[in-house]
Amino acid sequence: MATASTILHVDMDAFFVSVELLRRPELRGQPVVVGGHGPRGVVAAASYEARAHGVFSAMPSVRAARLCPHAVFLPGDHATYAAVSARVMDLFREYTPLVEPLSLDEAFLDVSGVRRLHGDGRAVGLRIRERVLEQEGLTASVGVAPSKFIAKLASNEAKPTARAGGTLPGAGVVEVRPGDEIGFLHPLPVSALWGVGPVTLDRLHRIGVRTIGDLAGLDRGAVVAVLGTTTGSHLHRLSHGEDDRPVSPDLAPKSVSHEETFAADLTDPDRLTREVVRQADAVASRMRRAGLRGRTVTIKVRFGDFRTITRSTTLATAVDSGPMIARPAKRLLAEVDTTAGVRLLGVGVTGVSIDEPRQLSLDESDPGWDDASRAVDEIRQRYGERAIGPAIAAGPTGVDLVRRGAQQWGPNQPR
Repeated sequence: MATASTILHVDMDAFFVSVELLRRPELRGQPVVVGGHGPRGVVAAASYEARAHGVFSAMPSVRAARLCPHAVFLPGDHATYAAVSARVMDLFREYTPLVEPLSLDEAFLDVSGVRRLHGDGRAVGLRIRERVLEQEGLTASVGVAPSKFIAKLASNEAKPTARAGGTLPGAGVVEVRPGDEIGFLHPLPVSALWGVGPVTLDRLHRIGVRTIGDLAGLDRGAVVAVLGTTTGSHLHRLSHGEDDRPVSPDLAPKSVSHEETFAADLTDPDRLTREVVRQADAVASRMRRAGLRGRTVTIKVRFGDFRTITRSTTLATAVDSGPMIARPAKRLLAEVDTTAGVRLLGVGVTGVSIDEPRQLSLDESDPGWDDASRAVDEIRQRYGERAIGPAIAAGPTGVDLVRRGAQQWGPNQPR
């Protein structure tokens, strides 16, 4: 009989806010919100004091301000969060090479093979929490289980709880042992299942399903009839604790992109072209840093009425330079009627690969950008990101480059 896997899901507690509080300790105990604080801003993270007022991530900042008028809003700092995340992920890899990051603040770890060296799953989880606190001054919640799905639910149960009278500390580590999955799973609300959004939840409530156990008690055919074959089969399997996905470390990204929400809708074609060039330069820089190239260039356009479209084109050869990404992106944008006003614009390259071959161009009008791109990277590494950039991005105060994570949660401006 095969030995059950031991999977950890480590989730940093209020990660962005917690990093900010290391720099602003005077704000501890106050409701703090990180994200865009303008009318078009979005909450990236909220302290547990803010969550007690109903403020959560992905919420429009204007709504958060109404729910918690005395909240302190801080702009996000993606570069700092990414640096802290990289150190934390390196710490995880000291315990196992099987680390699958899900985002900056959470990851799966398969510790099945490290029992002799580090102890059982619970012992590893406790030690990781101690090390993260010692090294970074941050707290994390850990779920331990035989599968990724159950481990993620367990880490959520281990977290602190936001309450009006004060934050209730969590267990820190919650372990679900092999054979105990159903007893842990079935009392939980059905909304805890991956893939249960508002629409699906409403359909399940209409047939009397409130808990995961309620769902598990239904015949698979009945669930499929209500939710469809794909969703119904998926959720029915999860309700029985079935999840055999392995922890997959070092997954290569499938795309690299950047998008920005503007403080006011843009209609000026020249301004939109400038934004395309800036974003293409940022995407290309990240691709070269990761050793990636790709052939499909995509733009995303969201209008003032929230109507969103995407347009893409596939190139003959793989590219990783700003001009070679900007050129097709500008052509795609020129085919879009932007007179109604653009709220959000994005540029990306999909289907990227480390192994994508690079071909020499036979077009004399295309001088190639390999040498120029390498020179740009070297200059930025030596003198800073804003030392060089596209001419169209130059202004009175220097080169206006896109920073990774900039505008990720909407533009910052006075409310």
